[in-house]
Amino acid sequence: MEGINKTAGIEFFFRPFSPDPKVQMVIFVAFLAMYLTSLGGNATIALTVQIKHSLHTPMYFFLANLALLEILYTSSIAPLALANLLSMGKTPVSVTGCGTQMFFFVFLGGADCVLLAVMAYDRFIAICYPLRYTLIMSWSLCVELMVGSLVLGFLLSLPLTILIFHLPFCHKNEIYHFYCDMPAVLRLACADTRVHQTALYVISFMVLSIPLSLISVSYVFIVAAILRIGSTEGRHRAFSTCSSHILVVLLQYGCTSFVYLSPSSSYSPEMGRVVSVVYTFITPILNPLIYSMRNKELKDALGKTLRKS
Repeated sequence: MEGINKTAGIEFFFRPFSPDPKVQMVIFVAFLAMYLTSLGGNATIALTVQIKHSLHTPMYFFLANLALLEILYTSSIAPLALANLLSMGKTPVSVTGCGTQMFFFVFLGGADCVLLAVMAYDRFIAICYPLRYTLIMSWSLCVELMVGSLVLGFLLSLPLTILIFHLPFCHKNEIYHFYCDMPAVLRLACADTRVHQTALYVISFMVLSIPLSLISVSYVFIVAAILRIGSTEGRHRAFSTCSSHILVVLLQYGCTSFVYLSPSSSYSPEMGRVVSVVYTFITPILNPLIYSMRNKELKDALGKTLRKS
């Protein structure tokens, strides 16, 4: 009860990137520009897929949902981060508010990771079993896979958030980050967190390694199938639809693994904060750019949509 009473009245603050207000303002402008670019790019992809009938296929259905997840994922972090940059870290967030942000960030990020594995499975079926593709990847299966990604993200996020916020937080209330990330919040608890850190590591390892293993196995079969394609044009088209997905996977899984799978003894709050900028602000910008540049059909559809606008 004493721990609960200590935690109830606490408000968290986020450590500024710099004590210099001018530097903070430059970072604010950069974050705002990245956030608005991410919103614009991902919203354009989602709307283009919705408008263009030729893009009503499973691949683009998953891509549009990935774009929507990226919008929600970034929006769970950006507003509070921007407010703190302007206030030099003086914008408080309650324990409940911090827990809510953590829940949605992990929920959407977990769903994002699972959806990337689903997209690899879709490419595997399209390239390895082209004649059976429409039969296997029915719309009902696509919806089930999308809902399954969200459910797994929810089941990952809820117990971890509850586990962390059952810890007592006493006098230390400055989070060395720009949002309520799990490793950063755990460092503020005034209790033994070894069990919590182990649970975070095990669950993070599972949610990253299992989808990544499925993606890797899918691409082994995909590459083997592509190499058997007779025409150069056919191989080029198959590689172009897959290479964009591989680039996104490397960015997402590489940065997330660095933060969540690094041993706690070697965890650097400063480096963790810098790497987090990549997968919370930069990756959501790169996703629409990578997919639109590497995919001719989507690039043409985007061009027609923008010209009409």
